[in-house]
Amino acid sequence: MKRLFTSLFLVAPAVLGFAQNVDVQPLPSVSQPLSQPAQLQSVAGQPQNGATHASAAAVQALRFGYLSYDSVMHRMPDYAVARHNIKSLKENYDAEMKRVEDEFNTKYEFFLQDQRSLAPSILQKRQAELQELMEKNLAFKEKATQLLKQAEAEALAPIRKKVDAAIGQVGERLGLAFVLNTDNNAAPWLNPSLGEDVTEAVLRAAE
Repeated sequence: MKRLFTSLFLVAPAVLGFAQNVDVQPLPSVSQPLSQPAQLQSVAGQPQNGATHASAAAVQALRFGYLSYDSVMHRMPDYAVARHNIKSLKENYDAEMKRVEDEFNTKYEFFLQDQRSLAPSILQKRQAELQELMEKNLAFKEKATQLLKQAEAEALAPIRKKVDAAIGQVGERLGLAFVLNTDNNAAPWLNPSLGEDVTEAVLRAAE
């Protein structure tokens, strides 16, 4: 026991001397964050003022035009002529459809009056004729509707082409980004400081 105490007494000064020579770094406080990450965060969160100002300037420079395409079409001189021709063609088709319908109704009335006195073979023949006539009338009505739509599209196509060309000319001359069609409530509100009504300009260009 005495030897153990003596050994500890001799070793203790050496241990204390070693501890005094070691440079112990203090641990960082939990409540105090490191300075370097904070600096990095401030740099990353810094707004890019140059890019923001450039974007705002680009938005301010962006201008567009707007018009009602149908309104411009209706005010074109060629539009009245085209609508008159389409109306005349429709009246011709309507008159022909009424004629064949009256013809069918007349034959059907005669059939109802004579069917009791007709022989079975004649009755079947009359029925087949009426069925064939009715099918032909329906086919003619569908064909007339199709031809009328085609004639309308062909009559208005040159006018639409002229309006489209005029819109392109006005857009380029005024430096517009695009021209918006406001038909069918496509644009309930437009910023007047950024947009311009180009209706009259397009009509003048289309003349």
